[in-house]
Amino acid sequence: MAGVITELAVAGRRFIDTRRRRRAGQIEPAPDCARFKLRMQALLDQAPAGLIAKARWIDMPANAAPWLDSGVQLEPNDVVSWFVCGRTWASKPLDVWVSPALQVWSRIGNDGDLISASRNSHSVTADRAGTLQFGNYFPNDWADKHGNTMNPDTVYRSLKGELLILVIRWQSDALTGLKALQQSGDVDGWLAREIERLELGPQRPSGWNQLWHIPDNEIYRACQTPDGAPAICCHTHGDVGIIQHDVDFPFVPSTQIDWRWIVETLPSTIREDAVLSHDYLSIAIEFDTGKDLTYYWSSTLPVETGYICPLPAWKDKEYHVVVRSGSDGLGEWHSESRNLYADYQRHMARSMGGSPQRIVRIWLIANSVFQRGTGDCSYAGIRLSDGERVLSVL
Repeated sequence: MAGVITELAVAGRRFIDTRRRRRAGQIEPAPDCARFKLRMQALLDQAPAGLIAKARWIDMPANAAPWLDSGVQLEPNDVVSWFVCGRTWASKPLDVWVSPALQVWSRIGNDGDLISASRNSHSVTADRAGTLQFGNYFPNDWADKHGNTMNPDTVYRSLKGELLILVIRWQSDALTGLKALQQSGDVDGWLAREIERLELGPQRPSGWNQLWHIPDNEIYRACQTPDGAPAICCHTHGDVGIIQHDVDFPFVPSTQIDWRWIVETLPSTIREDAVLSHDYLSIAIEFDTGKDLTYYWSSTLPVETGYICPLPAWKDKEYHVVVRSGSDGLGEWHSESRNLYADYQRHMARSMGGSPQRIVRIWLIANSVFQRGTGDCSYAGIRLSDGERVLSVL
């Protein structure tokens, strides 16, 4: 894990780079939520009779702890859409912020399951009676699937920003309602994007599940290698996603993992072992101890560099190992083979402890939240073996 000097050096570089981009007009402007509200309300006022059961605007400070009651009461099978305008700032001088898609989660009633959105808009059919509630996520983490938090509410105090939420409860289904409302126009493509999301449906590769306490995303999709083999393609830009495949495999001295991948674009151009630059693409192995070992391609750190995850919420459970570094080989397919037992003993045994007996999941991780860069890669041929058994995962 990076020390204080490394963290300060990365912060200094981010500050200089942000000033340069600001002078060059390359900083992405914050959304104009006043304009959004004015124009969207005009569409609501023109909505055909019988289309909308209820519409409500809600202001939510970015530093408010969960949960905020929207005042919109739902009954089972009611259909509701919401649109969130705004930005949550971790640091304006460093241009570190998260989008509403990452920040704003929801639930129905105090005991409802968490609902995460892959875009700044979302639509659901209520599975229970209760009011629709909204809660800020970053920089906290969820302790359970009902929205209790891991850390005290004070972690939100350093954040800046305002979030404006429009909630629409439809008389019919969301797709019908959105298309009918769109007949009167659109506001910077907000309606079109939610229509597109609903028509696309789930994009997650078959057999892979989203890690429940990480925001929903559209990062991963099933694809093929040039020779027609099954693959998973990954594209990340200013978001984060982890998908998992359940396995049950012994962890013994001969256990190894093999995979093929092509990394076309790395989401970071600076060392990834500091919080403000912890953007990367990786494949990870979760053990029955709850800890995971993740292999990634670094932009600058030497091969075989290992470190505990710098993110506070992950420092007790994740370890990173660099398997490739630099730009050489980007855009080409590579085959990897790692002895998991040897890597665990070398990198994790002393610093993270535990005595794993089984491998329980394979993960794919993509993060580009901190620098809002772009990462592109594809995975294929993932398998576990120990000399006696072979388990093909992809």
